[in-house]
Amino acid sequence: MWSTAALRAHLLAAGLAGVVATTREESLRSYRLFAARDPRVLIGLDPERSWGQRELLALMADRCGVSADPGCVSGHDVIDPERTLAALDAFADRLASVAQRGVGVLLGTGHPHRLLGFYAALADALSTAGCDVLTPAQGHCVDITTRFGLRTHRLAYVRGVAVVREADAERAGCATGAHSHSPLPVRVALAAAAEGGGRLPELVIGDHGWVCGAGQLGFEAIGLADTDDPAPFVGEAEGTVSVVVPLDDAVRSASYRPLTRYVLNRACLSR
Repeated sequence: MWSTAALRAHLLAAGLAGVVATTREESLRSYRLFAARDPRVLIGLDPERSWGQRELLALMADRCGVSADPGCVSGHDVIDPERTLAALDAFADRLASVAQRGVGVLLGTGHPHRLLGFYAALADALSTAGCDVLTPAQGHCVDITTRFGLRTHRLAYVRGVAVVREADAERAGCATGAHSHSPLPVRVALAAAAEGGGRLPELVIGDHGWVCGAGQLGFEAIGLADTDDPAPFVGEAEGTVSVVVPLDDAVRSASYRPLTRYVLNRACLSR
């Protein structure tokens, strides 16, 4: 079992918190685009109020621990490990709540190469606890705008976790999935579940568009986010998203395993 002290040390050593790989320039650019309501960084969220760049910086300083100084414009961002630990506790508490009730859950990630193992372990534990891990819209096509233009993707489930795969990559045998910020996959999945008369999730777990897209549609959503993704934190501040864990979302996949053990133990879902 990972103690809080041991996990804090791991967060810092693995670059999940403390000084992270995400640059200040990347984060500030995202805050500017969010303030301009650029859909690429809104990722499915429709904010209730107007957020200026300074307000976003103050919010991210509060939620993540980044520097609140607008004059700090270069270098690497910093995430306060204490904020990460507190959010992981809240994240685990939401898992425990749904596990006790055996409800339907939907998991999806836009970071399959890094975070699939984290979410898959949660899916397995929740299924064992009696939750219905949902897989709506399996195989459905989703047209997503990428930096290379509009690309057709297919919605797939890997170990109970939704991912999207580009059609070309799928034909080439890529089994993991594509990196995506789009909220379209979760919209397609939730619409298919509703139209088919199937069970709807009481909790959506994921990142990027999966969290913001689901929260915007009125579903409870919890997930992970980096310092250059302000949308989930704005959603949390406005009550659209329940819990957001601040951490670097692009380190080695093995580095997330201690987080998995920690939250499953706290949620009493360890086997």
